[in-house]
Amino acid sequence: MAGAIAKQTYNLFFRRSSNYLVGIFASAFVFEIAFDGVSDRVWDSLNKGRQWKDIRAKYTTAAAPAEEESDE
Repeated sequence: MAGAIAKQTYNLFFRRSSNYLVGIFASAFVFEIAFDGVSDRVWDSLNKGRQWKDIRAKYTTAAAPAEEESDE
């Protein structure tokens, strides 16, 4: 069973160098997305309360209603 899986994997990915290269690029792309997501979550948890998205409400106000223009 394991030999059949290994043979199928070899024939699918490693037999042609173009397939091998596509596999490398695809796995690097998936790794980059996963690594960025994890590192963003770690960064946000370590810096909670110190980032602009956490303190924005303290420094911004709701848009003031537009003053009516007077006819002069």
